[in-house]
Amino acid sequence: MSAGHVKRLSLDGKATVKIGEFSRGGLPRGDNRASDHDRGCTEKYVPCGIVDEERGALTITFGSSSKTSDFIVDTIAAQWDAMHDQEKADTSLIQITMDNGPESSGRRTQFLSRMVQRADVINKPIQLLYYPPSHSQDHPIERCWGIVEWQWNGAKLIDVETMLGWAKKMTWKGMHPVVELSRKVYAKGIALSKAAMQAVEARLKRDPQLPKYDILVNPASPS
Repeated sequence: MSAGHVKRLSLDGKATVKIGEFSRGGLPRGDNRASDHDRGCTEKYVPCGIVDEERGALTITFGSSSKTSDFIVDTIAAQWDAMHDQEKADTSLIQITMDNGPESSGRRTQFLSRMVQRADVINKPIQLLYYPPSHSQDHPIERCWGIVEWQWNGAKLIDVETMLGWAKKMTWKGMHPVVELSRKVYAKGIALSKAAMQAVEARLKRDPQLPKYDILVNPASPS
């Protein structure tokens, strides 16, 4: 990896996974019947996936709390922390592609605030690139979710260990994913005041033609 390298990540969350004796739209494996309905389900997990587009490496984090801006940013932070020191040093820009979901959109105040904080912590610029509506099929992480669904289709995810075990069995680009479990509890509905958001916006460089889809977050003291 040479100096000036761009680290390209593809990020997205998946629909909530419900734990229990549910058919989940597939045919149950073996002789055991699955429940047709999932009413009363109390244990759920929110998957967030990141693909390193250069290496093809996939990381899936299952959150036991809510799908929030903080959960997504913490997943991004963990991805950076897991990188080797030399790879961090050689990276000049982190480029993250994602869809314009409500928790991580180009207008979500808490998400943008946290991304400004991350840029300052790692002292690297971060570029947020969003796919326009109805184009998420081109997103690498979306193809990963399809493989996960195929992998556990028909399996009864009766507990968290079973869910994680099936996820670990899938392969992407010939590799098994790194599968993590987060037990951190996240508060929902966090939003910045107008005054606080003005300070965040001052740190963002939005593309004049695509202000919601191309956002550069520069660190306060670029190296």
